[in-house]
Amino acid sequence: MMKAVEINKTGGPEVLEVKDISLDKPGPDQVTIEQKAIGLNYIDTYHRSGLYPLKLPIGLGLEGAGVITDLGDNVKDFQIGDKISYAGIPLGSYCSHRNYPTKNLVKVPDGIDLEIAATLMTKGLTTFYLLHKTYPVKPGETILFHAAAGGVGQIFGQWAKSLGCTVIGTVGSDEKVNIAKENGYNYVINYNKEDFAKKVLEITNGKGVPVVYDGVGKDTLDGSIECLAVRGMMVSFGNASGPLSDINVPKVIQPKGLYLVRPSMQQYLSTREELDEASRTMFEKISSGKIKIKIFKKYKLEEVINAHQDLEGRKILGPAVIVPN
Repeated sequence: MMKAVEINKTGGPEVLEVKDISLDKPGPDQVTIEQKAIGLNYIDTYHRSGLYPLKLPIGLGLEGAGVITDLGDNVKDFQIGDKISYAGIPLGSYCSHRNYPTKNLVKVPDGIDLEIAATLMTKGLTTFYLLHKTYPVKPGETILFHAAAGGVGQIFGQWAKSLGCTVIGTVGSDEKVNIAKENGYNYVINYNKEDFAKKVLEITNGKGVPVVYDGVGKDTLDGSIECLAVRGMMVSFGNASGPLSDINVPKVIQPKGLYLVRPSMQQYLSTREELDEASRTMFEKISSGKIKIKIFKKYKLEEVINAHQDLEGRKILGPAVIVPN
């Protein structure tokens, strides 16, 4: 029986419902995917809670990986039996089977496990655009990333190190300090024990960093601004601690001539050419061994409520997947 997770109202994890579904034949430029793994991402909790409003009812989930089992009309670049992965709209990856547009699909190279591919699409492609497009880092630069032990953070640390950066990460516990150090970070700061801004300025001899990558949100904004160098860039790409409050530009941004940007995948991976460049670069990092992915935890589709409780409870210390079958 085919199954999918749906929400009919926003709220806590309890609003997630697993339902039996049936699928029509895929439409033009679509394929049917038998899903082997589904990536879990913190943004999924924003969609469920209503922080990012959606028209209801709706399925959740941005990324997955599986095998193509049927083709719609006009599909030219994919075949039945192809291993694929994807990220992006339409939402609804929390399911066992689905029809999905080919414009967001990428083929998974031989030698890369589909569970790994499922965790990579949002986290890995996010890391790609952060490091190569939003603020293209240079070898020798010292940069700061918040939530270094999280799913994006573990990929980011290894990727940034492979580009020749000195990478500072912040975490919230001593356990996470060790996880971050294992994933490429040169310096790791437990922000519950130390003032991370003061420590970053100490590490950089008072100069500050040219860029801060921040998926945490309101709890880290003030410290991030403090430890940025003159003309530095604040890259705000998430709200794990809550959305940013109104920013007083003359007081916060103007004194050091800072840049504040709010990027997302949709802005950087909107064309086939951009998606192919990003996914090719990402898979090459994996195949070369420069980035190593270890699945932290696997959930069944029926355990999706527990998965969201763990996400919001900061209990997932690395990439996690839902395995639907």
